[in-house]
Amino acid sequence: MRIYISADMEGVTGLVDAADVQPDGRDYERGRLLMAEDVNAAVRGALAAGATDILVNDAHGPMRNLLPETLHPAARLVRGKPKTMGMLAGLEPGHDAMVCIGYHSRAGSPGVLSHSFMGHEIEDMWLNDRPVGEIGLAQATAAALGVPLVALTGDDIACAEATAWDDSITTVTVKHAHGRFAADLRPMAQAHQDIEAAVATVLSTRPLAAAATREQSTLAVRWQSTSVATTLAGIPGVTTTDSRTTQATGELPALYRLFGIWMRVAASLTSQAPYC
Repeated sequence: MRIYISADMEGVTGLVDAADVQPDGRDYERGRLLMAEDVNAAVRGALAAGATDILVNDAHGPMRNLLPETLHPAARLVRGKPKTMGMLAGLEPGHDAMVCIGYHSRAGSPGVLSHSFMGHEIEDMWLNDRPVGEIGLAQATAAALGVPLVALTGDDIACAEATAWDDSITTVTVKHAHGRFAADLRPMAQAHQDIEAAVATVLSTRPLAAAATREQSTLAVRWQSTSVATTLAGIPGVTTTDSRTTQATGELPALYRLFGIWMRVAASLTSQAPYC
């Protein structure tokens, strides 16, 4: 059994503030260790279910948050950037299932550290006219490859977003949001036990790898800056629906890769901090 784990940071047990998840934050070093603990709980669960190959992708910010020496020795690590598939680097049709650890809710939601990929620069996103964030786009891209997203961890808002998008996803709530920078934290030992148990159970009981679902999809993004939309309109196949919204139609995961290029262009044109 081959398992893929995409590990973000905002939804990790115990973390609530930008200072916990950004490299220049006063609590970042502690935060990256807590990130490893959540990931390792998922790895233990996958092993208990019989996984023989586990690939972890560091999917947060600089994508160099997980220290290799803190990761469970049974797992391999994809680390660093840029990566063509970003938060889903290394995911391929041969994987039997995907697990998302430490994920957060989309921009505009009341979840802890909520945003969509680029802090404030991305104001909203839609996939086939359906509001979407990192969770939904990850699920849809994995499904296009024939890999089901079977489990996700994060705060209660992120977990609700995941099940609203796909009610077959097993979720583990590790904290309850009290706003964008505060939460009621579950005891870490309990949260880790629940992550391990949930991953072990879902991998042991539900159907895994499925047929790829390649079909045309439309991704639209509303940017904060008109300059981003104007510049992106110069890419063949990209159109604008208003002064700040770009869209493109194509098959996932190619559309996901194209979105990665959009973000790199946007980053070159703007300098807004993600949690200001």
